Amino acid sequence: MATVVRDSRNRSSFWYACFTTADGRRLKKSTKETNQSKAKLIAEALQRAEDMAAERTLTEVRTRELLSDVLQRVSGERLRVFTVRQWFKHFAKQKRKSKSEKTALRHEQMHKEFLAFLGSRADLNIAAITSKDILDFRDVREAKGLAPVTVNLYITFLSAAFNGAQRQGHLSVNPCAGVEPLRDKATHKKVFRPEQVSALISVANGDWRGVIMAGFYSGMRLNDACNLRWQDIDLISPIKTITYEPRKTGNQVTVVVHPVLEDYLLSLPAPDSDDAFVFPSLAQRKNVSPLSKAFRKIMLRAHIAQSMIRKRIESGRSVYSHSFHSLRHSFSTILANNNVPEEVRMRLTGHTTRSVHQKYTHHDLEIFRAAIGMLPPV
Repeated sequence: MATVVRDSRNRSSFWYACFTTADGRRLKKSTKETNQSKAKLIAEALQRAEDMAAERTLTEVRTRELLSDVLQRVSGERLRVFTVRQWFKHFAKQKRKSKSEKTALRHEQMHKEFLAFLGSRADLNIAAITSKDILDFRDVREAKGLAPVTVNLYITFLSAAFNGAQRQGHLSVNPCAGVEPLRDKATHKKVFRPEQVSALISVANGDWRGVIMAGFYSGMRLNDACNLRWQDIDLISPIKTITYEPRKTGNQVTVVVHPVLEDYLLSLPAPDSDDAFVFPSLAQRKNVSPLSKAFRKIMLRAHIAQSMIRKRIESGRSVYSHSFHSLRHSFSTILANNNVPEEVRMRLTGHTTRSVHQKYTHHDLEIFRAAIGMLPPV
């Protein structure tokens, strides 16, 4: 039975809660309350928790419920408790205020897939999620054919959400904290050699010729190149530029127009307005997949050999060594092999982290041979 008492030596103005612990000991703890009635409520809550611990029915979730109940009766406010679903919704809303729209959408998509994995457990208190849940989710995503770097990104996004909950006191431990990242199997995209790019352009038809040039000479992704508008291109100033916002990141990128690309752009018919698409036949596609398939056909006509990196079980889609994205790898690699500083390359590609950018840089063995050749004979 819980009771409250004053300090016998009058060393404190607070009431003390006296209660019996789960192992049978009698404890006395300060309630930090000067009101006897409120102190009594706290003492009774402590006793209920100890009784449940003795019965082995006390959980972190139930503890929070007890604390919420006593907080409401003492202060009139309830302890705010989130389910996993509620917290992810709340967290995504905050992300929309602090991050770009595209970044927020990526958080929401990954949260959606984790909630689907949890099923009915998504409506449990967020504190109920354990590292085992995160590990199981990671293993399921890997088994479906996702690349290690993609799976690790999922865990990074989930960890950000749980970190937010931890900072606000909704859970004591981030369940992602103890999950080791998967080892990268180094199955990255390969680059196109300049002669292969020439072959692609020679067999491409219509707007595809310009889109391939944009990919090779500016490092643009397929969707960004296809949706390039004339207002993004400055061919009037002494230094010609393309300034655009990549759909993936939303961070503005500016690249100087290569003379070959400039000649091609100048050969195109004058647009009706600056808002017109440069490559109208390929623009405004809701799904980029048909464009990727069309590019693979161009590679076949150019006699560029393909090898499959992996197959995604969930979608049935195969990931190949070469794709339009390989032009972006070629762009970064050629710059690196010609000693363009990494900081400049990152600005031109729009990469914000070195770890991501390094995956796009494939140094030629000739560069390595020259470096080793600088060692003196002994």
